[in-house]
Amino acid sequence: MLSRLRTWASRLKRDVHAIYLASRDPRVPWYAKALAVAVAGYALSPIDLIPDFIPVLGYLDELILLPLGIWLVVTLIPDEVMAEYRARADEAGQRPTSRAGMIAIIVLWFAGASMLAWIGHAWWSRP
Repeated sequence: MLSRLRTWASRLKRDVHAIYLASRDPRVPWYAKALAVAVAGYALSPIDLIPDFIPVLGYLDELILLPLGIWLVVTLIPDEVMAEYRARADEAGQRPTSRAGMIAIIVLWFAGASMLAWIGHAWWSRP
């Protein structure tokens, strides 16, 4: 069972790189490109939407949300294009980093923290 889990994880890793590469292909529909950029950016970002130090919820995005997003993007990309980019991802063997994804997550965290600070200020400063 552990080997099957490792194989599944390595396929997910390969598919993230493949959808990152496929998002630039003109044969991929625009909606698949948009979702591919979002999923690949989040997967390759060093910052998570839900930090891993939060018990149970911290790994929820890696265990459920990310595989579902990858599956959805893979189903939207034509099969021959996905096969081509899976082969390229296998050849590359490296996982690229996404600075744009990192910046998007930082902006989301900052916006969330600002909104919580504003709500807290409004709540505690009431007469």
